[in-house]
Amino acid sequence: MRLRHGTVSLLAALLLGGAELSYAAAPQAAPAPPKAGAPAARAPARRRAPRRPRVQTTPTRERIVEIQTALAREGFYAGKPTGRWDAVTSEAMRKFQTANGLTPTGKLGAQSLQKLGLGSEIAGRGAPLPQADAGASVLSESELLASDPEQP
Repeated sequence: MRLRHGTVSLLAALLLGGAELSYAAAPQAAPAPPKAGAPAARAPARRRAPRRPRVQTTPTRERIVEIQTALAREGFYAGKPTGRWDAVTSEAMRKFQTANGLTPTGKLGAQSLQKLGLGSEIAGRGAPLPQADAGASVLSESELLASDPEQP
């Protein structure tokens, strides 16, 4: 039986390619356990993933004074604003949140800031809803011709 040169080359490539695949797929031997009394091998140092930037930052002293002043204006904070988020401020925020129908956590939140008059009107709400396209509508050729006064 005679085979053409191209067929022989194709068969050889398949056989060689299959041999490489089977070698690559072969399981690797497990490393031998260390001998008794031998120094332990050090694991290679792991590279840490770069830190992601923080989405929210700690409020500045000035911002905390502003919040404490707003809580005092609403009657929930007594005393002079200190610029520190302490137990007195947390308790004042908790009372304010309860009085305004919010979950009383004592922590800053978008809705708490909004109710204090210090936040955005849209803060703490869901993602914006897609708006209907206000652009020009698409007309068919017959609609365009029907609206043209020069056409008979």
